[in-house]
Amino acid sequence: MMSGPQLLSPQQQVPRSLWSLLCMTTLLLSSIQLTIATSTTSSSDDNNNGNKKDLSAGKLRQLAENALMERKFTDAESYYRQAISVEPTNSANHYKLYNLHKRMRSYGDALGDITTACELLEKSEDNDGNSSGKNKNKTMEYKRIKAKLLVNLGRCEDAVSEYKSLNEVNEDATNCAHVTNAALSAYQQSDWSSAIQHFGNVLTNYATLGDTPDLLYMKSQAEYNVGDYYGTISDTGKILKSYPQHLEAYQLRGEAYFRLNEMDMAQKHFREGLKLDPEHGGCKEGHRLLKKVTKNDKRGDAAFEKGEYKEAIGLWWGAMNVDIEHLAFVRPTLLKVVRAHLALKEYAKAEEECMKHVNNQDSVEGLHLLGEVQSSAEKYQESLRSYQRALEIAPDDQKQHCKRKVEEAQVALKQSKEKNYYKILSVPRNAKLKEIKKSYRELALQWHPDKNTDNK
Repeated sequence: MMSGPQLLSPQQQVPRSLWSLLCMTTLLLSSIQLTIATSTTSSSDDNNNGNKKDLSAGKLRQLAENALMERKFTDAESYYRQAISVEPTNSANHYKLYNLHKRMRSYGDALGDITTACELLEKSEDNDGNSSGKNKNKTMEYKRIKAKLLVNLGRCEDAVSEYKSLNEVNEDATNCAHVTNAALSAYQQSDWSSAIQHFGNVLTNYATLGDTPDLLYMKSQAEYNVGDYYGTISDTGKILKSYPQHLEAYQLRGEAYFRLNEMDMAQKHFREGLKLDPEHGGCKEGHRLLKKVTKNDKRGDAAFEKGEYKEAIGLWWGAMNVDIEHLAFVRPTLLKVVRAHLALKEYAKAEEECMKHVNNQDSVEGLHLLGEVQSSAEKYQESLRSYQRALEIAPDDQKQHCKRKVEEAQVALKQSKEKNYYKILSVPRNAKLKEIKKSYRELALQWHPDKNTDNK
C-alpha cells in the first residue's frame, strides 16, 4: 500500500548553507528596522521637548491645569515654573503656583509664592504711577490671602501688619496675635502649664494648617517640663512628619521616650539625630546616658539569672543612680532589687527596699511582692494587709488574681497559729518541692538515731 505524498521541512527544501544565509539576512533586516524606529521616536521626543521649551506662558499654564486635573502635581509645578521663567513679572503665574503648593500642603512654599505675587503687583503699580482700580483690587485681594495664610501658619503678628497695610483690622489675626504673645511670655517665664494652654489655643483655633514647627516645638518642651511625655511624643511626631531633619525634635522625643522607660524607642530617636549630625550635643548626651543605664540593667539581669544576687543588686543600683529621679525606670528596677534580697533571704532589707516603691506610689505588683516578703519573714498579718490593699486598688482585669492572693494569705495566717512544718524545715511557704525535699533529707540525716545515740 503506497503512502501519500510527504511534505518537506524548509531545511530539507533549501540547501543548508543557503538557509543559514537567509536567516542571517532576516535578523539583520529586523535589527535595522528597530534602529530606525528608535531613532525616529527619539527624534520625535526631542522635537516635542524643544516645542515645550518654546511654548508660551499661556500654553504652559494650560498644560499645568491639565496636569492638575489628572492630579499630576509634580508635572503641574514644572509647567508653572516654566511659565514663570517665560513671564517672570506676571503675578498670575505666582498666584497659580501658590494655589498648587497650598493644595500640595507645601505651605511654606505657598507663602513665598503669594508674597512674590503681592510684590510684583505693587511694583507694577509703582512703575505705572497711576494704577488701575482693577490692579489695586487684585493687590488687596492677594494681601488678604497672604494675611489669612499667615494666621493659619501661626505668624499672627505678621498677619496683623499685613492687614494694617490695607488699613483693615481682622479679629482673628488680632486675637491670634494676643494669644501667641501670651504663650511666648509664659514660655519665657517657665510657666509651663500656661504656655501649654495658650499654645494649644493658637494651634487649635488659628494655626490650623499644622505647618507650625516652632510653636509645636515650644509646646512640646513645655509638656516635657510638666511631665506630659506622651504629649511631647505626639507633638514632636507632628514636627518630624513635616520636617524629618529637625534635630531638636529627635532629641526631645528621645528624651521623652527615655523618661517613659521605653529605651528602644529612645535609642532609635537619638541615633536618627546622630545620623543627621554626629556631633549634635543633645543627642550624644542622651544616647550616652541611655547606654549607661541599659548596660548596667542588662548586666544585672544576667547576674541574677546566674544566681549572683549581690552582684545583680550592685549593677541595678548603678543603673538607678545615673538618674535616681527617673521613676519610670527606678520603680520597676527597685522591685528587681527586692527579689534579689528575697533570694538571699535578706528579708528585712527586702522589705525596706519594697517599702520605698510602695511609699512612692502603690502598685499591685509592688504590694504583692511586699506581701511575699512579709510572708517569708513570717509577718503573716502584715502580709495579709498588703494583699488586701492590692485588691482595693486593682483594676477589674486583675481582681480575680488579687482575690486568690488574699485567700492564700488568710490560709497562711491561719496555719501560722498551728504547727508550722515549713518553719520546722526552715523553708519559706512558697518554697518549691525540690527545696522542701532537700531540707527534709538534711534534717533527717542530722537527727538520725545512729548519729544521736546520746539524745534519747
